[in-house]
Amino acid sequence: MTEPRSLGDWQPDRNLAMELVRATEAAAMRATPWIGRGDKNSADGAAVDAMRRFLSTVNMNGTVVIGEGEKDEAPWLYNGEKVGNGEGAECDVAVDPIDGTRLAAEGRPGALSVIAVADRGSMYDPSAVFYMDKLVCGPEGVGVVDIDRPIGENIRALARAKNVDVSDIRVAVLDRPRHAQLITDIREAGAGTRLIMDGDVAGGVNAARWDSRIDMCVGIGGTPEGIITACAVKALGGVIQGRLWPKDDEERERALAAGHDLDRVLQSNDLVASDNCYFVATGITSAEFVDGVQRHGPFVRAESIVMRAHSGTIRHVISDMDPTRWN
Repeated sequence: MTEPRSLGDWQPDRNLAMELVRATEAAAMRATPWIGRGDKNSADGAAVDAMRRFLSTVNMNGTVVIGEGEKDEAPWLYNGEKVGNGEGAECDVAVDPIDGTRLAAEGRPGALSVIAVADRGSMYDPSAVFYMDKLVCGPEGVGVVDIDRPIGENIRALARAKNVDVSDIRVAVLDRPRHAQLITDIREAGAGTRLIMDGDVAGGVNAARWDSRIDMCVGIGGTPEGIITACAVKALGGVIQGRLWPKDDEERERALAAGHDLDRVLQSNDLVASDNCYFVATGITSAEFVDGVQRHGPFVRAESIVMRAHSGTIRHVISDMDPTRWN
């Protein structure tokens, strides 16, 4: 057997992204019967099982570094688990079989199935600090926004860079009590808010896209979702900045013991050191940039987006599948 190589050495590595789509499609398809049924655990379990089985066929030697097991106490896709057929590139793998489990359970828009992959050892290890204060925007924000500044200053700076009025800026924020003052500050600055119930990854990706109605995504969300989002932001040429946000004293002490500087602002290259990374998402319920799983006559249609940072390539993939023969 030949020695596994890195993604950067693997040829033709662009095929990896198309293989990964099959895994996010599988997770989205298996979660679909649970949409709107109020049972997020069953939806997530079905998606995890399907994603894991399809990842076992992918030509890579992957290690899960951002896993489902620790986050949602799932028995599979845990941190350190080996995925892929073991014959391809050595890589870090981040998974979120359902980004927005509550959205799927309640039949709301915006639930995605997501995978990110990068060269082995290139994804940031948050040492079980599950939350991060984040700022995400598109290419116009490069060298313009700074998470250390007040939100009003960032909004005005981004409006100038985009040559629009402040009133045209829309900022996505998770609708949480912890963000009450942040939401007030955004509105007092003259911008509008897009309050999102869940879907941390989708919010960040929308903020970085040039054709989105969202200009910026801010606030405290998941650290794993931030690392996954960074893979997409690198492909889109946007900005992501984050700072670890321990939820209690115990988590703070663990972070300090692991050597983390809690004042440090993490940039995209800190979150994902490699430019050879992939972001793949399939819609479960319709999001702004991908439709959810839908029936079209005898077929079931899944829509996905595939991004590769190395080439800056963004592809939309539509798959029509016969559910009686789908595998």
